[in-house]
Amino acid sequence: MEREEEKKFKGETKEKIFQIYTDFLTGILVAKLDELVAVGGRLLTGFQQGLEFIRRPPINETSKLIENILKANETKPLKSYLEAGCINSHDRVHNTSKLYTCLHGLHDHLNKVKCLLNDLECHLRDATAALQMANKHLSPSLDMESSAGLHPQESSGEDEMASSRLREPEVTDYAALMGIIYSMVKQDCSMQDKIVNSLNLKSTSEELESYSLMWTLRPYINDQTMQLAWKLVP
Repeated sequence: MEREEEKKFKGETKEKIFQIYTDFLTGILVAKLDELVAVGGRLLTGFQQGLEFIRRPPINETSKLIENILKANETKPLKSYLEAGCINSHDRVHNTSKLYTCLHGLHDHLNKVKCLLNDLECHLRDATAALQMANKHLSPSLDMESSAGLHPQESSGEDEMASSRLREPEVTDYAALMGIIYSMVKQDCSMQDKIVNSLNLKSTSEELESYSLMWTLRPYINDQTMQLAWKLVP
């Protein structure tokens, strides 16, 4: 009877952690975080474009070809345009406004990401608490059931390895994956925070290109881990 109760408790625990895991992955991580990252990337591109436009170099009047073109079209509007540094006042105001709008948007993005990270941490804590509660109630024989379904290379013997691939994931698998994903997301958010807080009017073109590339690549997010995580969701 006691063993039957333990099995029932284990089943309920697994169902609870699986629900937490599903909410963690589909309701928060993918649906919200990826969307935020995409929006932040567009804001970063907007900041880069605005800054590059404002500080673009004037026309090189020392070029013989350019000199001839300017002489052939020496009008008052063209002369005023050259004197203004090859940028009219409307474009300067527009792009300056764009700079501050994008920068403000990026800081707002960081606040949303940090709130989301807190949500992920709460889900991870809930899963950990459920797992700890299960460990207190389950017998050693049940508690020792491993997550070999995720790590077949740890089994001894070809027969065990083959059977482990067919075994359903244990609660520890879900909790472990949540921990790994949370760690990746936390590092990704930290990278975004450093990028945003380093942006200023003196940021070089090379720096901005590198920031945009790293933002898009998201080097801390392991695609294989994410694929494995999705395989556990039916």
